[in-house]
Amino acid sequence: MSTDLERVRDLATAVRDAGGHALVVGGWVRDRLLDRDSTNIDVEVFGVPSSRLRQLLERFGRVEAVGESFQVYKLGDIDVSLPRRDSKAGRGHRGFDVVGDPDLSIDEAARRRDFTVNAISWDPLTGEYLDPVGGRNDLANGRLCVVDPATFPDDSLRVLRAVQVAARFELTPLDDLPAERIWGEIEKLLLLAGQPSIGLALALDLGVVAKLFPELHALAGCPQEPEWHPEGDVWIHTLQVIDRARTRIDDLVRPQQLTVMLGALCHDLGKPVTTAVIDGRIRSMDHEEQGVPPATALMDRLNVHSIDGYDVRKQVLGITAQHLKPGSWYKARDEVGDGAFRRLAQKVDLELLARVAKSDCEGRHPGRFDCTAMDWFLERARTLGVEHRPPPPILLGRHVLALGIKPGPRVGEILKAVYEQQLDGTIASLEEAIAAARALLY
Repeated sequence: MSTDLERVRDLATAVRDAGGHALVVGGWVRDRLLDRDSTNIDVEVFGVPSSRLRQLLERFGRVEAVGESFQVYKLGDIDVSLPRRDSKAGRGHRGFDVVGDPDLSIDEAARRRDFTVNAISWDPLTGEYLDPVGGRNDLANGRLCVVDPATFPDDSLRVLRAVQVAARFELTPLDDLPAERIWGEIEKLLLLAGQPSIGLALALDLGVVAKLFPELHALAGCPQEPEWHPEGDVWIHTLQVIDRARTRIDDLVRPQQLTVMLGALCHDLGKPVTTAVIDGRIRSMDHEEQGVPPATALMDRLNVHSIDGYDVRKQVLGITAQHLKPGSWYKARDEVGDGAFRRLAQKVDLELLARVAKSDCEGRHPGRFDCTAMDWFLERARTLGVEHRPPPPILLGRHVLALGIKPGPRVGEILKAVYEQQLDGTIASLEEAIAAARALLY
């Protein structure tokens, strides 16, 4: 390797004398910084046209030209090339138009690389490192950051490269992707794909789920009782639920669409921490409520809050905590009063809850289950007029003040007490509400 490095220095001297600038780039520089051996040296030559470069290289031995649209010259284990411009022109990692450009600046050449740790160059004549995108700092901090998140996905091979580079050098991948960019891709997956499960399954296989969404990764391998979940583990079930939910959102506006899809994604996040074998059966007791903390963490990671004025975050957490209600209430339907529906409507949109719950019921293929409970639940909510929100309070603050009570905490206490009676159905008019408030004063 020392002989190769001497040849690189001689080459760099000849390039300098020809009015150019030769830099060692890529993996060799990264490995040098990590004090690792590297078998190949890549040299990028600035300021020397292609025809002149080959003539110059032939002074140092036999030159082989490789590549199709873009020439790389090989001198033994040394690869020499011009900086290049490339643009997406077709599918796959070969679908690029590539042009060598000796006039490209060092900064521009660095910005067309995949990861910042691969965009560091080294001047063999001065020993200087040139690092316009901060690769040395990322390397020191164990981060694998893409140079340009906007163009990185153009080359599908880069995703696989990220996996192997992260593993080889023990780097944390994709650390520089801001939440809004991650969320933008997840939103497209959930809303634009006919079967979002395909993309999520691929993300799991590539290690993306493990790195970016640990709450979802915990679902993989989490067992379920075969009698009720013949499809397999919680991850497989969740993928089926997501695909079923996707069939139920086309009539909704975007915030509600996202609520249903995220609700399907999050609904069983509580199972990994609650699943246990009890009396020989696999149970996940209280997994609905225990799913709220991981669902909250996932919403935080994606920075999901209100969208177009609609509180998606609140609704998703509500769906997670209440997704078994439609089924359990149906089993006790003769005992569930109207007040229970009105109170539940304070916590979650009952129609969206029903859509996710039915998707949950159906997402157990190859099993076949009766999912009419969710239809009953939604019809009952619609009959009461609370499918989207709880009933507005009949009694208002001005009504209480008109009874002669002074402004203060007592007004709120009376309003709350009367509203509870309204939710129970014992108050249905303003006259009844005022009478109830008056009774609380004495």
